[in-house]
Amino acid sequence: MLRALRNKKTAKKIWIILAILIVPAFVLWGFGGAFRSREELGYVGRIFGKKIAFLEYKDAVEATRNQAIMQFGENFSEIQKYLNLEAQAWERLILLSEAKRKKTTASDQEVIEATANYPFFQKHGRFNEKIYSEMLRYVFHTQPRAFEEQIRGNLILSKLYKQTTDKISIKEEEIKKEYQKTNEEISLYYIAALPTDFVKDMAPSEEEVKDYFTKNGLEFKQPLSFNLDYVTAESENKIKPLALRLNKKSDFQKLAKDAGLIVKETGLFAQTEPIPGIGWSPEILSLISKFEIGQFSPIIQVDKNFSILRLKEKKEAYIPDFDKIKNKVKEKIIKNNSEAMAKAKIEDALKKLKELYALEPKSADLNKIAKDFCLKSDSTGMFKYGSYIEGIGASDNFWLAALDLKEGEFSQIITAPSGFYIVKLKDKTPVDQKKFENEKKEFSQKALSQKKQEFFTAFLEGLKRKAQ
Repeated sequence: MLRALRNKKTAKKIWIILAILIVPAFVLWGFGGAFRSREELGYVGRIFGKKIAFLEYKDAVEATRNQAIMQFGENFSEIQKYLNLEAQAWERLILLSEAKRKKTTASDQEVIEATANYPFFQKHGRFNEKIYSEMLRYVFHTQPRAFEEQIRGNLILSKLYKQTTDKISIKEEEIKKEYQKTNEEISLYYIAALPTDFVKDMAPSEEEVKDYFTKNGLEFKQPLSFNLDYVTAESENKIKPLALRLNKKSDFQKLAKDAGLIVKETGLFAQTEPIPGIGWSPEILSLISKFEIGQFSPIIQVDKNFSILRLKEKKEAYIPDFDKIKNKVKEKIIKNNSEAMAKAKIEDALKKLKELYALEPKSADLNKIAKDFCLKSDSTGMFKYGSYIEGIGASDNFWLAALDLKEGEFSQIITAPSGFYIVKLKDKTPVDQKKFENEKKEFSQKALSQKKQEFFTAFLEGLKRKAQ
């Protein structure tokens, strides 16, 4: 069984834990592509000081792609545009590097068993060699040995996840709070100090604008920028002959024309922006940042297109002349000052509310305070944690701030993207305790899984910072 392993041996179980628990942390970005060409012998970056070859990186992208196919099945073609396989592949390499450091391995027997247990390789509940070969050829487009090494990597990542999260537990009060988040609805009274309401009162002088720029010029620093020439084709076969003929001295326009392709120019774009005409890819941007002027990229696949890029111009990070950005400087001053005024207003309102509440709780009336301080007041409809409050935004901070408020009590200042708020509880639909007891066991397992996932995500972010 699994002849491609030949002299190798493999695993307990299909890689369900990783697909369910680890994969979601990897699929939050947009879709990228793989590097291919004679330049695969070069390297794309470093992880913990080790050079990562183009070929190794390409294999990781393929592994991540196959992982997504296994997870999403026939929906992969629709979902792939929301994935960034390049970013996922980089994370995979970082995690595998950490697993290697911890001496985490997967045996050949584990690989055999895990692969044989995938239902899409089975017929009548048993592994079928013919189905396996056809699936690898027509669905995964991967050689057996390469695919089985990808499964080995998946098993290692699953073990790393288990090692990292095994000691995570969840307390009774955490379970109750998480259940409340899922089931409890509340509504609020609120007063709001919105910076946009104070913009009309802001009119910084020319002297103030110049002075701000002099003291805070770094705020307006423009990032490293690039200008690229590039060609794009829908078929790798169409672009590959061109790739094989290119070097720094090549006449890109002529060779592209001979190949039936048109050279386009991106124009200057920042390292923090998508590549015009190509798309968003942090890894490609990282790659071209190391290029010399005139250097060509390998063939790059983004979505269903294949491209070759040449660095035409590189502009180092710089601070623009004041005259060119003085309107932006003025806008920044207005933004800062209006936020400061809104915050000061809400702080004064909170101080007054506390004074009134200390004398007579019922006298701490939000509507009256709002009028006295020229602030807005209103109320919300019923909402749950994780929802959206119309006219305000994400509900999380508001729900948490109101969770333990008793009747008549008001919150501390809540900072939101739209402004500053103070809230009072208007109404609450409490948790049904009988329902909670019935669902507690199953919910506890889900809450623990979520807590482990969050812990592992933080663990991965820490690795990424160390790996740079």
